[in-house]
Amino acid sequence: MKPPHVLVVGATGALGRPVVRLLRERGVPVRALSRHPAQAADLAALGAEVVAGDLTDPASLQRACAGVQRVLASAHGLLGRGRWRSEAVDDAGHRALFAAAKAAGVERLVYTSAHGAAPDHPIDFFRTKHAVEQALAASGLPHVVLRPTAFMEQHVHLFNGKGLLEKGKAQLIGPGSKPRNFVAAGDVAQLAVRALLEDPPPFKVLSIGGHGHHSNTQVAELYAREAGIPARIGRLPAGVARTIAALAAPLHPGMARVLRLSALPDDAYSERFDGAAALERDHGIRLTRIEQFVRERVAESRGRG
Repeated sequence: MKPPHVLVVGATGALGRPVVRLLRERGVPVRALSRHPAQAADLAALGAEVVAGDLTDPASLQRACAGVQRVLASAHGLLGRGRWRSEAVDDAGHRALFAAAKAAGVERLVYTSAHGAAPDHPIDFFRTKHAVEQALAASGLPHVVLRPTAFMEQHVHLFNGKGLLEKGKAQLIGPGSKPRNFVAAGDVAQLAVRALLEDPPPFKVLSIGGHGHHSNTQVAELYAREAGIPARIGRLPAGVARTIAALAAPLHPGMARVLRLSALPDDAYSERFDGAAALERDHGIRLTRIEQFVRERVAESRGRG
């Protein structure tokens, strides 16, 4: 049977890139939509059709959806500002994508939401994710919803361990004591590909997380142990972070959002996920453990050095 033509929105992101790679390994025709097509040379080399566009440009979404059967929505604007602020990307942009996909006759749309998305979440990004899930359900589009926990690539490495490896110090916001769940984007990609290709899809809504719970402090200490370096950790007090967030919000709402999120008390909302063993059992996937992920990032850092 001929594989469906798949559009990946946010193709150069943490999730989009491994999804494109997996699809191309299976010989699936892929259209890769990115705000920064120059950063997608590796995807073009795999045979993906790289096109420019983004969620704030409805015309680009209409062009991108033309002729495809399946769509993965994997872009977000958590850190965005200006034209790409969260309201424009995560809310209005996704509603425009749903409209474009429906008008183009798309057979299935896979939406990347977030673990913990809820109408009463203390952070607006998660409230938006819930509202957009509801909009997708009302759209009439056949769809699948993925709800991953925090990606290791960003929340373990970029926001934490990378600083320790490159500058000798991790910079955390608040006490860094909250137990959190992390998942590798490559693991989520495997499940996203199944949601895109299998008929019928193996699930309609799926929460996805990794094994165990680690605080940001524990993550930094794990990097230090693996790298054999001192665990130097700087901390921005929560009160200071809230003050900076209030001052930064008009100019950089994305940065302000992350500061507010990180400065919340540990019990403001849960970031726990206890379903990793069931995911592995039910979906035949081996989830990356944080120790393995950190070991690989440390090895990569030494290789570059």
